[in-house]
Amino acid sequence: MSAAPDIIERLISVADGMARLHRFPHSDRLDAWAQRLRVNLPELQTLDRMQDPGSCQYQPARQDLSPDGVAPSGATDGIAAVARAAFSARDNMADAAAQSLELAHKHAGLNAFITLATQSDVSAQVDQLAGLDQPAETLPLLGVPVAIKDLMAVRGFAMTGGTHCDDWVRSRSDAVAVARLRNAGAVVIGTTNLHELAYGITSQNPHYGHVVNPLSHDCIPGGSSGGSAAAVAANIVRASLGTDTAGSIRIPAACCGVVGFKPTYDVIPRQGAMDLGPTLDHIGPITRSVDDAALLFSVMAGLPAQVPSALPDLRGVRVGVPQHYFFSPLSVDVSESVQAAIDLMRADGAEIVSLNLPGIERSAALQFATLCTEATAIHWRRLVEQPESLGEDVRVRLEIGQLFPSLWYARSQGGRAALLAMMEGAMADADVMLTPTMRTTAPLGGALSVSVANNEMPLHGAATSLTMPFNLTGMPALTLPCGAGERGMPVGLQLAGARYHDWRVLSVARRVERLLQEAAS
Repeated sequence: MSAAPDIIERLISVADGMARLHRFPHSDRLDAWAQRLRVNLPELQTLDRMQDPGSCQYQPARQDLSPDGVAPSGATDGIAAVARAAFSARDNMADAAAQSLELAHKHAGLNAFITLATQSDVSAQVDQLAGLDQPAETLPLLGVPVAIKDLMAVRGFAMTGGTHCDDWVRSRSDAVAVARLRNAGAVVIGTTNLHELAYGITSQNPHYGHVVNPLSHDCIPGGSSGGSAAAVAANIVRASLGTDTAGSIRIPAACCGVVGFKPTYDVIPRQGAMDLGPTLDHIGPITRSVDDAALLFSVMAGLPAQVPSALPDLRGVRVGVPQHYFFSPLSVDVSESVQAAIDLMRADGAEIVSLNLPGIERSAALQFATLCTEATAIHWRRLVEQPESLGEDVRVRLEIGQLFPSLWYARSQGGRAALLAMMEGAMADADVMLTPTMRTTAPLGGALSVSVANNEMPLHGAATSLTMPFNLTGMPALTLPCGAGERGMPVGLQLAGARYHDWRVLSVARRVERLLQEAAS
C-alpha cells in the first residue's frame, strides 16, 4: 500500500466501528466519507505525523483592547453621514430604510437575503427611534440600515442558520451584537443568506438558493457570509454582520470587493449566535469602508463609537511581510496587486519588515482537526436524527468529524498554542502583518479546485489557507480591496495584528485604503 492513502485506509477501516460506537445509523456512507477525506489528505498526513504536545490547552489570556490609534467619531462620512442626516430630519431616516428595502427587493435575484423585514416592521423601527430623546453621541448609527447574517438571533426573525426546518420559531430577543447595533440606532432590514450552517465558502445554499456575486454572476461571492457581503457590494445596505470561523467574513468581502473585519476573538460577544467551531468563531462587520467597519466594531464591542485616527502617513509603522506560505503559491494578478500595495506603503514611509513564521504551514491541519471535531459535536443530534435535511457537502463534512481520534484534537490544541506563541513573537517586530486575503480572486461558481500559479488546489484550500491562521490564534484581521485582477474581479489585501491591537490594524488599514484610492484616481 502506498504511503499517501495509508491514513485514509486506516480511518475507513475503523469507520464502521466508530459509527456503531456512536450509534450512528448511516455507516453505508463510507464511500462518501473516503472521497471527502481524500480532499484533505495533506491535513490528515500532517496530523498523523505531529508529535504529542506537552500541553493540549489553547487558552489565550484575556486582555483589554489596546487604545492605539483611536479618535472620536464625527470626522467621517459613510455611516456617520447617514446618522447625522437622521438627526436632522425623521424623514431622512425613513427614506434611508425604505430605499434599502426597495433595493433588496430589486436585487432579489442575488439571493442575498433569507428573510426581509416588512415595510410595516421597518416603519415601526423608525418610529421607535424617532421617539427617542437622546443625544447624538448615544445614537451613532441612527437610521443606518443594516443586514444580519442568518446565524444570529434577530428579534422577530427566525434564525435559520441557512438550513432546513419544518417549523421555524421567531426569535424573541436579539443576539448581543445585534442588540448593541439597535441600541445605537441601526435599522435591521433583513437576515442574509449563507453557506448552510456557515460550513463552507461558496454560499451555494441548497435550501435558499445560491448567493450571487454582484460583481460577476459567474463567480462565487465567497462564504460563508456570502449574503452579507453581496448586500453591501450591491449597495443595498452600508453595513452587514457576518461570522468568521476560517475566513467567512474576509473571504466574501474579498470576493465582492468590500471591507471585512474579524476582530480579536470574543471582543465582540457571541451570545445569541449559532456555534460552528466555538473556539474559532468570530463576529464582525462587512462594510464599504474601514471607517464604517471601525464604527460598527466599536459599538458591538461595547465601546464608545469611534473611528481610527487619520494617520498623515505611514512613517514609523513597521509592516511585517511573511517570507513563505502566504506568498506562494499566488496567482499572478493577486501577486502584482499586493506588491503594488506594498510599494505604496513603502513610499508613504512604512518600514517593510521580513517575517519568518516557522510552523505556519501546519495551520490547515490544526484548523481541520479543530473545526471538524467541534462542528460535529455541535450538530450531532441533527446529523443523527435528520441527516437528509442537510445539503450533501455539509452533511459529509459533519459525518467525517466522528472519525477523528481525540488525540488529534489534543494535538491540534497544543499546536494552536505553539502557533500563537510563534505569531506573537513575530509581531514583536511588526505593528501589522500584511498578506493577500486569498491566493486568487473569486473562483468560478461550481469549481471544486482552482489553478494557482500552475498548482491545482482544492477550492477550500485556495480560499481559506491565508485567513484561517488568524482564527486559530484569535488575532484581528481585516481585508480591503487593493486592485482588480483576472476578469476584473477585486483582489483582497489582508492586514492583521497582535491580539487586542484591533485599533492599530484599523488605523493602518484606514491609511492604506486612502493610499489605494488615491493611486486609483
